[in-house]
Amino acid sequence: MPKVIDSPDEFIVVGENIHATRVLLRKGKRVTTTENGDEVVPFKDLDNNDKHLTVPEWYKKTQPYEQGQIKHHMIAMLQGINGNDVEIQEGTDYICREVFKQTSAGAKYLDINVDEVSYDLEIQKRAMKWTVQTAQNISAIPLSIDSSNSEIIAAGLETYNGKAGRPMINSVALERLDLLDMIVDHNAKAIVMATSGTAMPEDDIERVNNTKTIVEHVLSKRVNLSDIFVDAIVFPISVDSRYGNHYFTAVEKIREIYGNEIHIGMGLSNVSFGMPRRKLINQTFIHLALQSGLDAGIIDPVQTKLDDVLSLDTDSEPVRLAMEMLLGQDDFCSNYLMAYREGKLG
Repeated sequence: MPKVIDSPDEFIVVGENIHATRVLLRKGKRVTTTENGDEVVPFKDLDNNDKHLTVPEWYKKTQPYEQGQIKHHMIAMLQGINGNDVEIQEGTDYICREVFKQTSAGAKYLDINVDEVSYDLEIQKRAMKWTVQTAQNISAIPLSIDSSNSEIIAAGLETYNGKAGRPMINSVALERLDLLDMIVDHNAKAIVMATSGTAMPEDDIERVNNTKTIVEHVLSKRVNLSDIFVDAIVFPISVDSRYGNHYFTAVEKIREIYGNEIHIGMGLSNVSFGMPRRKLINQTFIHLALQSGLDAGIIDPVQTKLDDVLSLDTDSEPVRLAMEMLLGQDDFCSNYLMAYREGKLG
């Protein structure tokens, strides 16, 4: 019988938003221009004072800026390690406010990823150390140290003081088995990838087989099942109408194999990439996946609220259209996209 989530508190949210990848649009509502012509991202600090993160001159020379994007967390992180006193304080206040928003919205872990701050490994490691130190100074919940590079993960784990709880490593994969020793050395919990080591899974069968292999490696280190979080790999539904069912079936089979101790879910918002009304798709996807045994996810809890997911009106036309799309009953997402163009999705 699948694990049943009856209340938001039972779902383990890994807050996804402290990432150097995050983008605001220059012409969007969160970016403004001051009287002296500075582009800024307004926010409130922890004392509710009005503050702003200034878009620096060096960032205006980058390609993302030219494409109309403000990578606000990247700016905050780089100001934290390279800025003057004013810039360091701006960056610190900005990251602290994001920590507060994610924890207040119900996150149980905070995922920290700095990979896009630079191509230079030493700068990435410095940024990880600074961001971990900044976040843990105010966070009441533990951190998830996230990177595609094991050295950056090591830098984060070495900085984390553990006062808010045991850390999480994001993520362990068959091509990165060196992280197994870090799990033991830092008494960490681990997100494990349902990948083969050389490729992404094609379907639910490959997801399950890959999961069994990586979980066996982790268990060999005497890690408890309850400390393992399986990333069953979510692909955008816009690419292939079968992707939703592949994921739901994999979650159900993994739950059958390992029971209710292990945790399953992770990068859930990937499902809506490239589609309109992403919040609707994300909420509907989680609602469906819960029925297969989902109990964890890397999401932005400010945008995706578990109360709303659990009380989703499945009889409403927008939700019904999203469900049909996610269950493979809407080839090329054509009905959903037509409804969007006709204003039927709200």
